[in-house]
Amino acid sequence: MTDDLSNSPVEVHAVGSSGPGATVRVAACTTPVRLADPAANADTLLDVARTCAERSVSLVAFPELALTGYSIDDLFLQDVVLDAAEAAVERVVEASAHLPSVMVLGVPLRHAGRVYNTAVITYRGKLLGVVPKVHLPNYREFYERRYFASGNGTDGSVIRVGRHSAPFGPDLLFVSEDRPGLVVHVEICEDMWVPKQPSALGALAGATVLVNLSASNITVGKADTRRMLCQAQSARCMAAYLYTASGEGESTTDLAWDGQTSIYEDGILLAETSRFEPGARLAVADVDVDRLNDARARSDIFAQCRAGYQAQVARFRRVPLRFGFDTGVRVASGGLVGGFCQLSRQV
Repeated sequence: MTDDLSNSPVEVHAVGSSGPGATVRVAACTTPVRLADPAANADTLLDVARTCAERSVSLVAFPELALTGYSIDDLFLQDVVLDAAEAAVERVVEASAHLPSVMVLGVPLRHAGRVYNTAVITYRGKLLGVVPKVHLPNYREFYERRYFASGNGTDGSVIRVGRHSAPFGPDLLFVSEDRPGLVVHVEICEDMWVPKQPSALGALAGATVLVNLSASNITVGKADTRRMLCQAQSARCMAAYLYTASGEGESTTDLAWDGQTSIYEDGILLAETSRFEPGARLAVADVDVDRLNDARARSDIFAQCRAGYQAQVARFRRVPLRFGFDTGVRVASGGLVGGFCQLSRQV
């Protein structure tokens, strides 16, 4: 069991929405991790997800490999760790039945005889889909090809995780049926750093909220580079971009971790957490998906790009979800207000 999260501050940074029509509240979270202990990490993630529920968050993203930790090296190939990770996913899926937020979290999973670095998307007791990382870094301090297979070539697949089956592949969009315009695409860490990002195709296919789960160790100047990449991707794609990186608990034998998280909308920074702090931290913001879709409708360039990549855009599978509660979050007294506010509370 993990330590009681009440001993760790959950720091919430929030700025006002991009306008008075903000309709969807999202959160990018970094959480303390216990290496190779998926059961303890599942406890932590669920505690933070309950905090997000209290704040009417519709979608919450956690870091890459949040259920095991990123810095466990060859333990990714140990069945005891992978079995525990799968059991933790089942537990999170079951617990999500009592939570109002879509949860996106990182975990290593086996599929077709290989191990994949994946993002699991779960909501209301269902495993909606599993997205594998496409671009695996294998330079300088990174050795991901030693452990993982690339998600390239897995379009159209289905994965079995315990008792649950779900679509598997980088070709997934998660589409809200009761909030028109809310479409989610997920990519993982290095997928943002390459010349042609998976999220760009996701945006052309209709995604308005792009999620990036990262571990991303910190080096000199890297925080500014992350900000630049997230800002540029959100502006290019006319989308919201959620970014979350690993922090406390990752191994510091060879690397350092800062837990940077941020939320951008069409090139505008909406929320960002502090770095190098203990405990869980959340960036929370209201995203105006109507404004994003209006901006795209007025852009002939966006439409031209969509037509140019029609064959790749058409391959996406659309996974429906229905919130069943009011996702419309209007800026009002007691909500997210203009300017910057920082809240600190015990969970």
